[in-house]
Amino acid sequence: MALEVKLGQDLRLRQQLVMTPQLQQAIKILQLSLPELEAIVQSELEQNPMLEPLDQSPAEAASESEMSDPEAAAQADGEPLPPEADGLNGANSDDDWETGSREEKPASTVEVEARDAALEIKELNNLEKLDWREYLETYSNNWQESTPADNDDDHRSALENTPLRRSSLEDYMMWQLRMSSLPESDQPIGATIIYNLNEDGYLETPIDELAAQLEVAPAEVERVLARVQRFDPPGVAARDLRECLLAQLQNLGMEESLAARIISNHLDLLEKHRYAEIAKVLGVPVETVGQAAKIISLLEPKPGRDYGGDEPTYVVPDVYIHKVGEDYVVTLNRDAVPRLRLAGYYQRVLNDVDVAPETREYLAERLRSARWLVKSIYQRQQTIFKVATSIVKFQRAFFDHGISLLKPLVLKDVAEDIGMHESTISRATANKYAHTPQGIFELKFFFTSGVKGAGGEDVSAETVKEQIRGMVTSETPQNPLSDQAIAEMLRARQINIARRTVAKYRQAMGIPPSANRKQIG
Repeated sequence: MALEVKLGQDLRLRQQLVMTPQLQQAIKILQLSLPELEAIVQSELEQNPMLEPLDQSPAEAASESEMSDPEAAAQADGEPLPPEADGLNGANSDDDWETGSREEKPASTVEVEARDAALEIKELNNLEKLDWREYLETYSNNWQESTPADNDDDHRSALENTPLRRSSLEDYMMWQLRMSSLPESDQPIGATIIYNLNEDGYLETPIDELAAQLEVAPAEVERVLARVQRFDPPGVAARDLRECLLAQLQNLGMEESLAARIISNHLDLLEKHRYAEIAKVLGVPVETVGQAAKIISLLEPKPGRDYGGDEPTYVVPDVYIHKVGEDYVVTLNRDAVPRLRLAGYYQRVLNDVDVAPETREYLAERLRSARWLVKSIYQRQQTIFKVATSIVKFQRAFFDHGISLLKPLVLKDVAEDIGMHESTISRATANKYAHTPQGIFELKFFFTSGVKGAGGEDVSAETVKEQIRGMVTSETPQNPLSDQAIAEMLRARQINIARRTVAKYRQAMGIPPSANRKQIG
């Protein structure tokens, strides 16, 4: 039986959600941190002539961009951001907020700006007629006369405001290599060794591989490596932890000490804090092993730690939460948000009937992009303000008394409170920080899971971690608390938690197990 296959066309109607480029940009801006947002705005300022920086609030800029186009203003949805949401704390009335954001210029001012623009164009056209030889000679003479004034200290940037590139381990080692007494023939070998060091200062490349790369004998590389290992910081260019620690003891003149013997032969037992076994093998008291272990703990296992690495990341709060009377007031960080406005000159060019069609089309497209960027930043501020206000409502006890009273909170709670989707809350809290009376916290910090208490109420996981940290801090070093002991102490505080959960929280906080926390003497 043959199957009959036919080709045909049919028309179907269905609904499908399509994300426009503008919506994708708004979502992207919402989840950016303040430094990232500043970089995006700076890039847009360089590419879009319709934008220019302005020292005003995002709400005012958004209002101005909407007012410049009556049709866009009529179609705009959403309520205007209240004055207190933008950090104005109700300084202006509602009427002032909606109408005072745009300054009306008198006709004389517009005429002056138009005249200045015409003069600039005229000066540009006159550049072709300029006698450059005479100009350069005159400029050279004027420069000689004005040099003292231009070099005055008042015109210089403060030295402490001059950014410096962080010195890397490689640069520091190469400087020592050039200043050393190594023969010229050994300099390439030393440089190759230095270039193969990892960020911790260790040489992970095998000697045979370096020798083959340099086309020299492995003994030559070993000889130069011994010289490089004498460079600062002590322990640099070591091939493993044992060699690194022994080099530091040798630098201190302790190469024959008990600490050196422990590192050479019993480093594995030392890592497990099995002092009794080490004392038995070496035939010394346990207290003596404990003293040697303290000396070893002062050594640096990563010599390259203080050099290079990532640049420090500075936290800029997105919102400030202050207590005024009995209430908490949420204020947006207006100074850190880029402020933009539409360039009036190019808007007049766009309305000029004599402008070429391709120029008009380009400026119109740039104008739409600029309006959407300003509106996206304004909407970002609205969302962050609403989320922060909701967090304050849910976590009032935390702001009053600290982390011990932090309550369990999920994204769904805030989403239902402010009428937004959970994904929007997640983006609005990513890489955003709040300056609170209890310190600076990421907004995601306030969203935490809960642990059941003995009375049936939920206790925040962060609160449990803080209690575990306090127990470990106050424990006796000679007799540290085990995970089971911590779990029992938490049950005494009406927090039912299993031993394995204590171990999970302890590992998340970077606290070693009790066997590794034990000290002798």
